[in-house]
Amino acid sequence: MALAMADDDVSDARLARQAAGGDRVAFSTLIERHYPFIFRLAFRMTGHRADAEDVAQEICARLGRAIRGYNGGSAFTTWLYAIVLNAVRDMGRKSAREAAKAKAYGVHALIDESHVAQEDPAEALWQAVRRLSPKQCEAVTLVYGEDMNHAHAADLMGCSEATVSWHIHEAKKRLKQIMSAEEV
Repeated sequence: MALAMADDDVSDARLARQAAGGDRVAFSTLIERHYPFIFRLAFRMTGHRADAEDVAQEICARLGRAIRGYNGGSAFTTWLYAIVLNAVRDMGRKSAREAAKAKAYGVHALIDESHVAQEDPAEALWQAVRRLSPKQCEAVTLVYGEDMNHAHAADLMGCSEATVSWHIHEAKKRLKQIMSAEEV
């Protein structure tokens, strides 16, 4: 049963079941509905538009295969968040390997992005957020970047609301240290 593309009333779980069964319209609807979330999250976590676009495209390709693994046990966005996070981590590991190879061969990065942070205080802050521990970065990205409450962020991160609050508290302390050290 194909769905109209504009049907916003159909649940993500239903669309996912239909997409898993081969319904291309349902799959397209899911992608259109959640692409902004995928891109925003990838951009907040990578800090680079091109990397975020690469991650988003990779996720769209992965979803075609992975949608069969969504069992509806949690919200679709929770499941999707895990896929985005894994794709960003995969990209980070790949970038680290490539940087190590480049360093081993004496090749230095040609792009200096420090001027971006100096020109845009918000970007300077997000660069500092990306230097936090992974869990703190995730908590800050979800709560402040995605404007989620602690309960929703906890659901996506697979932890308690109190844990998210603790990550946010610790992140704020660490960000103060990072930002004050950069001002010197």
